[in-house]
Amino acid sequence: MKRRPTRHTAWCARDHRCNLGEHRSEDLVVDLPGHGRAVLTRVTATGGTGQAEIRLRVALADTEPAARRQLTAMLTDLRALVTRAALAGRPAPARRW
Repeated sequence: MKRRPTRHTAWCARDHRCNLGEHRSEDLVVDLPGHGRAVLTRVTATGGTGQAEIRLRVALADTEPAARRQLTAMLTDLRALVTRAALAGRPAPARRW
């Protein structure tokens, strides 16, 4: 199987993370010890589409009802985050003067 190598982007890590036609940045880590951790990686997929990959780990409450409330809140906020990011990526409307 042969493939044509793709050029590295200005932001990619330029190492083993770039494989199978993808280019990946170094991880950006936000760590809140005892509470959670988020890891953001910028990716250019095989087809050239830019993407953000986010891995999130959050400490859950010890009781099941509280843990479920936390999960519900995270999913609600995650939906809002994805929607907000998608809307921010749209072209700005043309101004009419």
